[in-house]
Amino acid sequence: MPQLTYESDGTAGTEDLELLSEGLLDAGTVAWKPALRAAMLLAVPAGLLASDVSPLGMTGMLWVALGAALAVVVYVRRQRAPWITMGAGARIGLVTGLMAAWLAFSVSGGALFVQRYVLHHASQIDADWKSRVEMSEQAAQQWTSGLMSASASQARTAREQQQAWMLSPWGHAGVEALGFAINALLLLFFAAGGGALGARWLARMRRSGL
Repeated sequence: MPQLTYESDGTAGTEDLELLSEGLLDAGTVAWKPALRAAMLLAVPAGLLASDVSPLGMTGMLWVALGAALAVVVYVRRQRAPWITMGAGARIGLVTGLMAAWLAFSVSGGALFVQRYVLHHASQIDADWKSRVEMSEQAAQQWTSGLMSASASQARTAREQQQAWMLSPWGHAGVEALGFAINALLLLFFAAGGGALGARWLARMRRSGL
């Protein structure tokens, strides 16, 4: 009996692999011009909310993470892309975090400058700082109260030197700068995480057909 035979030259499978590879490549790359516009659009409100002048400044990291996630969503919608990888989302989130952190610390530093030199609240600022240092000193005294006399004496001397440095203008500025640096790193971490989560959410929405 005659039999039908089919021979495949392998071109269809090759084309499917090429299309799949192209889609993965596009999903993993970032068009930075529209990405920067989306990042700036969300970085401004996130940075203002994360600054010291905002009553919500204590939750600034959450606002920056949310802004980074929304920046990824805006970017994907504007590009009409089905999805992007978490790595690409994290990069967009990191850029959003850089902009938001720069704005937050610029606003906070500007507000501090105005309070100290324009509104002449320097004495109140220094008094508040001295109160914070003294509170930390009292906590340290309670912690070291159970040590041996020799160790307690050395610890007391070290605390007095540290307190004197912290109450100096250079010490106050150094502690504030260190706090700004730590907050900046945390904001960038949360922003990158928010961008990655935004990309993951979009991918799950795409798989769900929404």
